[in-house]
Amino acid sequence: MASFFCPCPRGMESALAEELREIAQQSTTMKVHNEVPGGVHASGDLTDSYRINLHSRIASRVLMRMAAGGYKNENDIYDLTLAQPWEEWFGYDHTIRVDLTAVKSPLKSLEFTTLKIKDAICDRFLDQYKKRPSVDTKEPDMRIFGFVDAHQFIVYLDTSGEALFKRGWRTEIGDAPLRENLAAGLLRVAGWKPGMPLFDPMCGSGTILCEAAQMVQGVPPGARRSFAFEKFHDFDPQPWQDMKAAIKPNPLPSEPTIFGSDISGDMVAMARHNLRSAGILFDVPLKQIEAQQIQAPTEQPGILLTNPPYGERIGVRGDSTMPQDELANSFYAELSSTLKQRFAGWTVYLFTADLGVPKLLRLKESRKTPFFNGALECRLFRFDMVAGFNRREAAKPKDA
Repeated sequence: MASFFCPCPRGMESALAEELREIAQQSTTMKVHNEVPGGVHASGDLTDSYRINLHSRIASRVLMRMAAGGYKNENDIYDLTLAQPWEEWFGYDHTIRVDLTAVKSPLKSLEFTTLKIKDAICDRFLDQYKKRPSVDTKEPDMRIFGFVDAHQFIVYLDTSGEALFKRGWRTEIGDAPLRENLAAGLLRVAGWKPGMPLFDPMCGSGTILCEAAQMVQGVPPGARRSFAFEKFHDFDPQPWQDMKAAIKPNPLPSEPTIFGSDISGDMVAMARHNLRSAGILFDVPLKQIEAQQIQAPTEQPGILLTNPPYGERIGVRGDSTMPQDELANSFYAELSSTLKQRFAGWTVYLFTADLGVPKLLRLKESRKTPFFNGALECRLFRFDMVAGFNRREAAKPKDA
């Protein structure tokens, strides 16, 4: 049995653990263990790593633990790495890359420690074969990840290759795209499920829409890409082919339930292109319209989930000659009126790095959940648009 660590965007640990428990229901060997900041521990046999890579929408990678031990200096890290049977997993003809993460480590130089890990792997091959793997930092065959805290060093072999948020369909991106696994995590945290109406009125290149549409269609996130484990020495393609053959697409919806819009015609075209690239075979209606002018796309209330512009990006939403603060105030005041008047009964989720959005909207959030988009601290704000908003807005004097 192998131990796995599945990193994810910070704040998404509970959502990932829930997703992994769902994936584990397909396996007799996979177990989900504890959540830690930045990821979730799991275990199983090697084919369980195939399963997670294929089906997890929220994990960033699936790392297989090679060894763990205490250390006092870089030489201890070198020795532990050298002792691992790397040759059982890959050859000297494969290229490698080593990455190291540290939390409260006393080591003076992470660069030097990373070099020691790389040297240990190469020295292992030199001792046995008189040849060593080359380093390729851009597109390596094998990625090795080290983690050090104050007392312990853990070394992992990556089973994923490219990060899992790279689904293999994105060919066009906007100026500040959400990563796919973050978008999928937001959908889960928002409680959206296929069949429920979903609307992204500032859809950009369509990441939230693509993730949701693949879920509706039953397309696993890893169905259209390759993985590092396919280059392992003992890789048996049969279980992998069986796993992919077992995918049963869902019936296509007869009526649209996923909708998007954006002020930019280029973005709408890009979102449409990305939906096609993601293999979506049903209609996802998209409109070019300002967010302040939108209307509920269905009579049945649903979930509005969007990543609104902030900082410089808000300039593309209106008159770029206006001061940024004034522009933001105007934008959110108009958006607030639209949400109150036209989205009664909907649950609105705004994912943003601008922590002052509720104040700008003059709405009290019912929940705010902290997440990180890379290094950027963000919040997912939830607003419940109760039906009474309509009447209150209509009753206000016109000059109020």
